[in-house]
Order: sequence, then structure tokens, then C-alpha cells
Amino acid sequence: MIIRHLVPSRPTEPSVPVRERVRTFLETSRLQRIIIAVIVINAATLGLETSPTVTDRYGTALAIVDHAALYIFVAELAAKVYAQRLRFLRDPWNLFDTAIVALSLLPVANGLSVLRALRILRALRLISVVPSLRRVVTALLTAVPGMTSIVLLLGLVLYVAAVMGTKLYHLTAPDYFGDLPTSLFTLFQMMTGDGWSDITRDVMDEHPSAWLFFVMFMLVCTFVVLNLFIAVVVNAMEEEASGETARATRNLETAVLAELSALRAEVRELRERTPVAAGARARPEGRAAAEPVAAEPVATMTAAAGPVAAGPAAALTAAAGPVAAEVIGAEPAGTEPAAAGPGPRSRAPRSRSSRGRSSRGARGRR
Repeated sequence: MIIRHLVPSRPTEPSVPVRERVRTFLETSRLQRIIIAVIVINAATLGLETSPTVTDRYGTALAIVDHAALYIFVAELAAKVYAQRLRFLRDPWNLFDTAIVALSLLPVANGLSVLRALRILRALRLISVVPSLRRVVTALLTAVPGMTSIVLLLGLVLYVAAVMGTKLYHLTAPDYFGDLPTSLFTLFQMMTGDGWSDITRDVMDEHPSAWLFFVMFMLVCTFVVLNLFIAVVVNAMEEEASGETARATRNLETAVLAELSALRAEVRELRERTPVAAGARARPEGRAAAEPVAAEPVATMTAAAGPVAAGPAAALTAAAGPVAAEVIGAEPAGTEPAAAGPGPRSRAPRSRSSRGRSSRGARGRR
């Protein structure tokens, strides 16, 4: 009874909903590794299907693996829809995975056998599963608005160079600069670095000063404009990495604050469940900090002891009589009992009533 009174009952932990359990399971690293392994195996089987020899020998096994991978992808998407509900549609990567799986579910008969080749798009799901690939693609998509001006600049340079090349070299090299579309394609080929030296030498055989035109074009397009593309992409990747770091920091702060709030609530609940000591309720405010809060266990033990512990004190009080009770009741509240042991016996002050009774007793004896 005393132990039950002193130790507070432990609060029962609330049960976690099934939806939260499914969401937590979908975010585990083990499941992500399983999905990555399924995507890689499925991509390998789709590559093996291009070999007639392997298809004739292991065609049934490859088809079983392909269908099993598709069922796993469908089950994963169904679990995400159940766990995230409307948030599923707000994530563009979920829509990307849904589109790829939906293409795999389309029929491949009745003239739609070309869709069978689109099953290899399942390998692109690695982009949405692997965080590093997802970060790169997100950075590229973020850099698209910044690339617009660079694309306009590159198109303007190509157009000006194509018009100049057509005007200058359409008679010398009609295969490369015969008209404007041919000149645009030739200059784009030179910008990529494919065979630009052969084209330049063919033109320089008739126009030795043509190297000025081609060198300036290569410097502007290859070493300036294309490097601007790289700079924009790298800048977008750095911003994406810093954004992910900031989001991770905010999530960590939110988790820490939630944990602190839970700890405070638990401490408050424990304080409410812990019983207040009886001695603490009876003490004045000035002595509340000095006296210990252990009166309730003592009172409980005394109450549990019952009349056995109170018996000797009651018997002594009854044997002392009314005089002792009156003397005990007349003691001041601040006096303490004399210490036991040898030494002179201290006299306790007597009250006026006891003095009167003593004098009357003395006169009666006379």
C-alpha cells in the first residue's frame, strides 16, 4: 500500500495509427534499398530481352521477373497514396513515378506493341529513389529559367554566324554553307567539336583568312556560351544543396522542440500524479523550504501500525493521571524536552494552578 502510494502509475503510451506506421515504413532506408535493387534487376532483364538467344532460353523467367517488378511498383505507389493521401499529388516525383508505372500498365497488343519498349523507362525511377540523382535533376530544372537568356544569346550568335558564313563561303563550300539551314547545322556541328578542323581546312584552301571567322566563332560559342551553361547549373546545384541543408536544420530544430515539449508535458504529468505530502500542507510558508517533505510516509506507516504503536503511549498517559496531563498541557510550545543521560536535573516551570494546589495541601497537613 505504501509503495503504491509513493510510486506514481506509469502513463500508457498511445497507439500509433496504421497510416503513420505505413508512412514510416515507406521512408526507411531498407525499403529504399529494396526498391533500388528491384529497379536495377528489372532494367537488366529488359536489356537481356533484346537478345534473341537469351529470350528463347529464359523468356519465361524474364517475363516473371518483369511482372513481379511491376507489381512491386504498383504496391509501393498504392501504399504511398494510402499514407500521404492528398500530399501524394503535391510531390512531383510521385507524379513522375505514377506516369512511368502507368505506361507499363498499358496494353501491348492491337497495334500498341511499340509501348512495350517504353518499359525501360522504369529505370528512370532511380532518379526519384536515389537522393543524389534527385538533387542533380532538381538543380537542372531549377537552372532552366536562368538558361533562357543564355539560349537566346547562343541562338543569336549562331544566326549571325550562319548568315555571315552563307554570304562568304556559299560558293567555296556549298556542302557546308550552301544556304542558311545548312550553315546553321554546320556551325552547330562545329560548336560541338565534331569535325570542325576538316570544315575549316576545306574553306581555308580557297580563303586563307577564313581562320579568323572560325576561331572567333569557336571562342565565343564553345568557350564562353557553353561555359555559361555550366556556371548556371553549378550555381543551381549549390543553391539546392544549401536549401536541403537549411531544410534539414529546420526539421532538426522542429524535432528537438517537439521532444522538449513532450518532455515538459511528461514532467508536468508526473508532478500532477505525485501525491502532495501531508506535512507540506500543514507547514507555514516560511518553513516550507527548510523542512523535509517526508511526513506523509511517516503518517502512513503510523496509520498502518494501528493501535499497537499507540498502546504504550496511551497507557502511560492514563497512569499519569489528570495532574500530568495538566502539566503537559501547560508547557510552552517552544520548550524542548531535557536530554537523557547523567547531569543535574533541570526544573520545569510550574503554573500558578499547580502552586496553589501545593500551598493548600501544605496548610491542610499542618
